[in-house]
Amino acid sequence: MKGLLLLSGGIDSVVAGYLMSKKLDLSAIHFHNYPFTDESELNKAEKLCKLIGVKEFNVVQHGEYQKQVMKNCNRRYQCVMCRRMMFRLACELAKREGIDFLVTGENLAQVASQTLENMETTDNVSSIPVLRPLLCYDKNEIIKIANTIKSFEISTGAGVCCLAVPKNPATKSTARIIEIEEEKLDMDLLVKSALNGIKTKEI
Repeated sequence: MKGLLLLSGGIDSVVAGYLMSKKLDLSAIHFHNYPFTDESELNKAEKLCKLIGVKEFNVVQHGEYQKQVMKNCNRRYQCVMCRRMMFRLACELAKREGIDFLVTGENLAQVASQTLENMETTDNVSSIPVLRPLLCYDKNEIIKIANTIKSFEISTGAGVCCLAVPKNPATKSTARIIEIEEEKLDMDLLVKSALNGIKTKEI
């Protein structure tokens, strides 16, 4: 069985990948939010891939989508719309590669996009099952595993957090609310452009 890990440069997703690597053959996909972050998050993600033994590292340029949402949509839904786009693109790559599951480091209610309501809205666009091994973990438990596998120092190293995150992100949404926002964008073009720009690196 194969899984596609949505890997950031942060603490949680690499721990999720480490746990699921015992059960699945994992590849990784990283959404690079330049110019709303810098190269440090991309570099961290690649190092974290190596650390947990993921051999295939896929990079999506995600900044243009963030720009379009900021310009055309209700900013409170930025994070949910971002996650939905990530899931769309990850599912398309998974289909292309014969991958069975998405794997994320989502942790219930840790941030705005990870409330039950927003995760349901995000799952609405996923065409394959989403595995969330950290869903009910305490943050201290996650950090303990990160220290054990020596990812914590990498994840917490110098870097620029995503500047596209709104000041007051919505903690509740529905698929219909977000679909109305997505109608303000040329979603087909944005998806096609992002997919065509994916860079894959063997590690």
